[in-house]
Amino acid sequence: MTILEKGQAALLDVEAVAELLDCSTRHVYRLADAGRLPRPVKLGALVRWPRTDLNDWLAAGCPSVRTVKGGRR
Repeated sequence: MTILEKGQAALLDVEAVAELLDCSTRHVYRLADAGRLPRPVKLGALVRWPRTDLNDWLAAGCPSVRTVKGGRR
């Protein structure tokens, strides 16, 4: 998939991510806060997720993306 396909944005807002994951927007924020989603891009007060990062994350089986020093939480 190319970054910009017809009708698809390169950066997704929380509503688009929720639709992609078939969950609520609140759950998207919970996943992001827990380090379970790829890091969003912050544009001032706006929060957006790169479509390519989400597609890669989904293809990899949705692994946790946060790593903690020392291997513990």
